[in-house]
Amino acid sequence: MTKGIGREFMKKTQYGYMDEPDQNKGLPQPPLVLDYDAAKPRIDLPAPAALQVPQVDLRLLMEGRRSVRVYVEQSLSLAELSYLLWCTQGVQEVTPRPATQRPVPSAGARHAFETLVLASRVEGLRPGLYWFLAMEHKLAEYDMGATVADKLMEVMLKQQMVRTSAATFLWMAVAYRMMWRYGERGYRYMLIDAGHVCQNLYLAAEAIGCGVCAVGAFEDERLNDLLGLDGVEQFVIYTATVGKKP
Repeated sequence: MTKGIGREFMKKTQYGYMDEPDQNKGLPQPPLVLDYDAAKPRIDLPAPAALQVPQVDLRLLMEGRRSVRVYVEQSLSLAELSYLLWCTQGVQEVTPRPATQRPVPSAGARHAFETLVLASRVEGLRPGLYWFLAMEHKLAEYDMGATVADKLMEVMLKQQMVRTSAATFLWMAVAYRMMWRYGERGYRYMLIDAGHVCQNLYLAAEAIGCGVCAVGAFEDERLNDLLGLDGVEQFVIYTATVGKKP
């Protein structure tokens, strides 16, 4: 096997290569969440506990979990979307450190992700791209253009499930939120954390009769450009489609 960038990444993110992180230098930590334009319309989400989730045996839930690429033309309720957002990036508590406690694990409780949701069929939401305000448990309009779904599908290698799903989750990494504590090794932890988040989505969706398909195939530069991200300090790290199962 020839040596490539993957091997270089694994080598250079070992502890032996770590510089002193900014946390150890006494530099202030970055904000727990990004600021968002206060002028953008906001939508209140139902409390996560408002959704009656069937009691499901965890073993059966895991055994039944599969990637689902075909969905019926049934909308998600706003309560279901709220529940899925909470299960993946909801804020349970802000600790004195300060840090956020959430339903999903994260290295050092850094929680480096922000969530964007393409809502195609969600009751009470007009189709468009929304930003999840985790601290407030609200959505804010991000891109309500008529062609945003088509543009996203195009840069996600024309995968039709982006258009046929009820919603598509896009997780954006805010790099310094993790690098502040872990330096270059933080890139490893962000990739690991992305797996934690998406697995929560799979299991939470399975419990309410929905299917998920994780999507790592997208044109990074074009997707980041489309979302107005610089691709260095802020970039899409993972995506997933969600919809009602046939």
